[in-house]
Amino acid sequence: MRDRRWAVLAVLCASLLLVAMDATILNVALPSLIDDIRPDAIEQLWIIDVYGLVLGGLLVTAGAVGDRWGRRRLFLAGFVMFGVASVVAATAHGPVQLITGRVLLGVGGAMVMPSTLSLIRNVFTDERERGLAIGIWASVAGAGAAIGPIIGGVLVQAYGWAAAFWVNVPVVLVTVAVGVVLLPESKAPGSGPLDWFGGALSVVGTMVFVWGVKHLVGDGFSALSPIAVLAGLGLLVVFTRRQLRLPDPLLDVRLFRSRPFVAAAVATLVAMMAIGCALYLLSLWLQYVQALSPLGAGVRMLPAALATLFSALATPWLVRRIGVRAVLGIGLGALALGFAVIAFAPTPLGYPVVALTLVSFGLGDGLAITAAAAVMVSAAPPERAGGAAAVEETCYELGIGFGVALLGSLAALAYRGGVGGLDLHGDELATARESIGGAAEIASQLGGPAGARVLSTARGAFVDALVTTSTVSAVLAIVAVALTLWLVPPGFRATSAH
Repeated sequence: MRDRRWAVLAVLCASLLLVAMDATILNVALPSLIDDIRPDAIEQLWIIDVYGLVLGGLLVTAGAVGDRWGRRRLFLAGFVMFGVASVVAATAHGPVQLITGRVLLGVGGAMVMPSTLSLIRNVFTDERERGLAIGIWASVAGAGAAIGPIIGGVLVQAYGWAAAFWVNVPVVLVTVAVGVVLLPESKAPGSGPLDWFGGALSVVGTMVFVWGVKHLVGDGFSALSPIAVLAGLGLLVVFTRRQLRLPDPLLDVRLFRSRPFVAAAVATLVAMMAIGCALYLLSLWLQYVQALSPLGAGVRMLPAALATLFSALATPWLVRRIGVRAVLGIGLGALALGFAVIAFAPTPLGYPVVALTLVSFGLGDGLAITAAAAVMVSAAPPERAGGAAAVEETCYELGIGFGVALLGSLAALAYRGGVGGLDLHGDELATARESIGGAAEIASQLGGPAGARVLSTARGAFVDALVTTSTVSAVLAIVAVALTLWLVPPGFRATSAH
């Protein structure tokens, strides 16, 4: 197996790239998708972020299943489901089937992702090699989210939005065939039976909580939204207390007694919230405000992918020289800087400013998630590798989902306030206020000076909403920097977590 370990890493990274890309590949496809199947504003948000939310909600359970059932077996089964779900999504003729396909993609992705990092943990026993392998893994994870819009732009422009899902199928077929031959099986020795009730608590609690927060931010105060938030939190508290009592828990929540482990979880969550929200909103800005094609928008997102790849590969070297604490702080600080650039940039906002922001996001994302992955995997013994991987990847996927759901909903709320004065009535006003895509549709129908006024107002409102959201996001990232520096002691090394 030692001679094949880098081939194993290549197979795992190929699968991870596909799963990570699917979190953002629809960003540039959204305008053509809206024109084709006509989802409303809430359905648009669900289409984009239900994948990450389902995936994040299931990762803890999936990681425990892999530890007991076999990580190779779970990986292959999950990737097959991922391929089937891609066909369901690609053949959708309405929002419901597309959302269903995205849910199934999330289930398959949840089976794949913890298996990749836990298999790396078991295949690479040498500490230095493992650090390099995790750096490559994290660079693929971060770059996958960043290049999703680029690949999506190429495919959507040439073949339509469904191509963003069809592209998964041949990759799945090849990866499964190679994985059957190359991947080793590994399990946690002596594991007890799976806590299915605890798994249900974690999944339902996460989904109910996120649903409540999403609608509380996006729809305004209503009786159901805060009830859902409290109910979700209550279920997660019950889940945590249950895990503390079990001799062989689904998730070893005692890992969170380690302050560096908590810092790594926070860093991953905030980093992916930033990149998820930024790629979503900036892809809309490029297409609706800058009037670029999907391909043109995707190409202009390339600085984020390149910066992520560079910084993730450089992180193991930086960690050895300046320490985990400094790398995490610099990474989150770069994210805060990126949002601050947009928040305080002179108007009108131009692409050079956005390109600088994308570089800052990519650098911060690569540094933060790579260093965090090293801390979290080091903190767990080999028999709990799946659980530690599940926590890291839960933060990763929920970060993307929260970024779109919470910060995206905040942007939608600010946008609606900015277009309230449009000289429109009835359904036309409602459509224009739903999203900038709706305003573009109304402007196209009206044509002439009236349409131009609608589009100009919508574009101004969207930029103002982007600035507002960036200001809030910058503050969030700064708080995360302070929290991380407080939690990680000076001189801490990832290997000290063993």
